Amino acid sequence: MTEHADLVSDIEALEAKLAGAKASITRRFIGQETVVDLALSALLCGGHALLIGLPGLGKTRLVETLSTVMGLDANRVQFTPDLMPADILGSEVLETGADGSRTFKFIPGPIFCQLLMADEINRASPRTQSALLQAMQERQVTVAGRDRPLEPPFHVLATQNPIEQEGTYPLPEAQLDRFLVQIDVLYPDRDTEKDILLATTGVAEDEAHNVFSPAELVAAQTLLRRMPVGDAVVEQILDLVRAFRPEDPTASETVRNSVAWGPGPRAAQALMLTVRARAMLQGRLAPSTDDVLAMARPVLSHRMALNFAARARGERLTELIDTTADAVLRQEAAA
Repeated sequence: MTEHADLVSDIEALEAKLAGAKASITRRFIGQETVVDLALSALLCGGHALLIGLPGLGKTRLVETLSTVMGLDANRVQFTPDLMPADILGSEVLETGADGSRTFKFIPGPIFCQLLMADEINRASPRTQSALLQAMQERQVTVAGRDRPLEPPFHVLATQNPIEQEGTYPLPEAQLDRFLVQIDVLYPDRDTEKDILLATTGVAEDEAHNVFSPAELVAAQTLLRRMPVGDAVVEQILDLVRAFRPEDPTASETVRNSVAWGPGPRAAQALMLTVRARAMLQGRLAPSTDDVLAMARPVLSHRMALNFAARARGERLTELIDTTADAVLRQEAAA
């Protein structure tokens, strides 16, 4: 009983700290509460996020603000077709000492940080993308035959422009699956855009302040995994993921006719973590059906694809996810 009370107390304390972090972030990144929540969720879960949005919508500003508020050492890499793996991982150089001796010294690349912004990640060549993939999945890089660990916390927030595809290399499915969530950064509404204009075109701007330290973020990631998830929510996550696999007997006729390939077990793992993070960010002690519904699109949209016939019919993957998730989960809730 004491252990349960301590867990509740720890979660409530973390929720209060997260509320302070959100308040600090929104001083510089105005509005877009869903985007902020998803970005914080990725950090709380120890994962990476893919930011999809047109230029000028604040993606870089969001990452910079997150690094300040969460106390993370951040680097930014602008990905280009001529970027080589050594440009982000680092390399060994030959040094000559005062006595004439020669030794190899490793010069770390920008990936040796706690928060890496990979700007326009799809402009890098497949060779460079694969080097980043190892870092994202294994939290280490291999240079000159030696494994070099990336100390926790380590997160990649990558950006993509959904319109400009000239000179890009689409990310392979294996790398997309390593992103915990896909965050769609959309145009702000009129009132939010007015607030942005007033806040950012004056002599001075509001500044975000530090709320977390790296050690506190790692502790929060551990605490999140201790948050209980009810059996009903676990079953809903399993039902939802399996409902999008065309070969699964529970899949609807629409999914079988429209989906080329569905999400794997890593999607269910991502849902288990992100529903906890959403509940925590909203000040609750356990996730619910609403959390599963809210996280379905960010978790699943980059882990499945429509087939050619569905694309020819003009179907949209996001709409299929929303309607199928609502049908599966609301039907279970009614039963």
